[in-house]
Amino acid sequence: MDNIHKISPLGKTWILDLDGTLVKHNGYKIDGKDTWLKGAKEFLLKIPQTDTIVLLTSRTDNEKKLTEEFLEEHGIRYNSIIYNAPYGERILVNDKKPSGLLTAIAINTDRDKFMEDIFEVSEEL
Repeated sequence: MDNIHKISPLGKTWILDLDGTLVKHNGYKIDGKDTWLKGAKEFLLKIPQTDTIVLLTSRTDNEKKLTEEFLEEHGIRYNSIIYNAPYGERILVNDKKPSGLLTAIAINTDRDKFMEDIFEVSEEL
């Protein structure tokens, strides 16, 4: 299956978009509140405490309080949130390890549908 990613047991940095990826796109504007996409909250809660979580959003600083209260209410841990991100592509560039381990994974999801990708830790990488 193309949506299974074998990943190393090393610590990770998860860089995740918010609207349309984890929560309903513009739900806070349309419905007056954020709503989790099916499986997103559970996924976030399974990320090991030792990993780093960076959230990206095009939301402005005006939505900072609303956004962070929502995450806190749901017990979502994160290390930082980048607000005011441009609407265009998000580009991740990283070096591969001398062992050959690729250290960047990019996944594009359909809007308002949480990813179906699976991450399996493999000691063989």
